[in-house]
Amino acid sequence: MKLIHETGWAEPPAIAEQPLTGDIDCDVVVIGGGGGGMSAALRLIEKGVDVVLLEAQTLGWGASSRNAGYITNSIAADPELLGLMLKPERLRRLYKFAENAVHFAGDAISHHEIDCGYQQEGIVMAAVSKGQLGHARRNAKVMAAAGSSAKFVEGREAGLPEGFLGGVREGVGGTLNPGEFVLGLRAATLASGVRVYEHTPALDVTDAGGGVTVETPNGRVRARKALLTTNADSAGLSIVPKNLVTPVWTSLVETEPVAPARLDEIGWTSRAPMVTLHMIIESYRVTPRGTIVFGTRRVQTGRSPLPDRTPARNIADDLVRGFRERFPALRDVKPQKAWGGWIGMSSTWLPVAGEASDNVLYSLACNGHGFAQAQYVGHLLADRIAGAPLHDDLAPIWHGRKRFSRSFVGGPALYAAWLADRASDRLAAFTK
Repeated sequence: MKLIHETGWAEPPAIAEQPLTGDIDCDVVVIGGGGGGMSAALRLIEKGVDVVLLEAQTLGWGASSRNAGYITNSIAADPELLGLMLKPERLRRLYKFAENAVHFAGDAISHHEIDCGYQQEGIVMAAVSKGQLGHARRNAKVMAAAGSSAKFVEGREAGLPEGFLGGVREGVGGTLNPGEFVLGLRAATLASGVRVYEHTPALDVTDAGGGVTVETPNGRVRARKALLTTNADSAGLSIVPKNLVTPVWTSLVETEPVAPARLDEIGWTSRAPMVTLHMIIESYRVTPRGTIVFGTRRVQTGRSPLPDRTPARNIADDLVRGFRERFPALRDVKPQKAWGGWIGMSSTWLPVAGEASDNVLYSLACNGHGFAQAQYVGHLLADRIAGAPLHDDLAPIWHGRKRFSRSFVGGPALYAAWLADRASDRLAAFTK
């Protein structure tokens, strides 16, 4: 198994845009060129705003192209727990936001004519033990009460593989190739008139009240307003609210192609993409190229400046071990490559957006569920920066100038969660 530095989904752009040199002025500067930043810049240029987009690598280089490719209408935090912690109205609005984000991403694919293999098949939050199956039933009830289109399904009836007992099937969304998607969105952004500077990291962002200045290695940008869509890299900027984000590294593995007949034999007739109901999820999906991509299971935290890296060998090996435990009939299927990326975890475990200062807005979407949600939040924040009132879908994640409590997401806690998940797996195997 090869550990690779780039995303395993697609080749990087053949030619990068020039980095910024010298000083420039604009109406709005967007910092961070992932899905959220590109979506925001496209919306601003559509409104006639003079916008500059800064990206430390190439557009879409980070989590936007390195994730598992799920377009999900779920929230990162556990639904049953959310049902206990949040008022029903806020929970309803959160799920409405999540489902509208799915539709927004689908519309973007159609509007920009992006060929990325989008399969609108839904996603199953799957149970691999009786305990998880009961949890799935409770989650389905909470989500239904909140207006989500998700519903409980039995494993065999839903065409899930052997060992997957059932779960909660989301009614919208599905999977795509995120590397191909960001290349398409990048092309649309470059063609739109947005002034794009790649290989231009923001070193510092200051708001003097009358405007914003962004320092970069070889120049600066002066703007009326700024939008931070820097995700895991947000922690490296002093203007970002304290305790907003913890950078977390997640990994993916892709197998060699698997014959469709073998998937049918193990009961995976629906080919439904799945995430398990562990504390730290495991994800499994079949790709259009006939491979299986699986990931997460064990994660690691980091500190700014975040290093460019490949997955740790022990993490990738643990993912492969988990795959063979879940799919014993496919134990001979060889892993080909592993890659990963940094995501941002908020201290609330919910998507958040707010104001870092008078002229600087920020988005942190959305704890591993952000492929569609980050784009949607970027679009809504662009409207907000252009003078629109707070959108109904932005309201449930809006923090304004609120402070954030210290996050409990850390190395020891995440390792303890991994140990707890493995203990629950052993217990489930013992009680079969």
